[in-house]
Amino acid sequence: MANIGSYLKKHTEALVKDVGIEPACEVTGKSKATLGRYYSDNDEHSDRFMPIDAVAQLEQVSSYPHVTAALAELKGIGLNFEDRRDNAERKGGVNSDVIALSQRFAMLMAEYQQSMEDGKISVNEAKRLLKETTMLQQVLVDMKLNLEDESD
Repeated sequence: MANIGSYLKKHTEALVKDVGIEPACEVTGKSKATLGRYYSDNDEHSDRFMPIDAVAQLEQVSSYPHVTAALAELKGIGLNFEDRRDNAERKGGVNSDVIALSQRFAMLMAEYQQSMEDGKISVNEAKRLLKETTMLQQVLVDMKLNLEDESD
């Protein structure tokens, strides 16, 4: 259970920092100190977690549902988070998906190579790699949907 708590606290911290501490206080009606306790790894706060209504309020204004995604991952569930803002409607079906897949994979590998230049992956580098991995996953989902459409 300690590992789960630590995992959730890290994602709670990511959520608060995504929104910003001041805006998070305004959205939830909680103080900075209270929000800080929710993701503190000090033993005295080990049993304190952000209430689910506060998580929902923050995830409404965040760029990504950090805590919801963490809970889903703990249960082995994958979420489909649609945050793409394509310039134009994609056409071309599977052929364009294969091209998009290779481009996304190349971007992931470039990010990985840059992250490994010093021999270790920092927290920020890991976040960028996670974002690229998520985008690669979305291309695979699109490809799957197009393949299902073509098989009908």
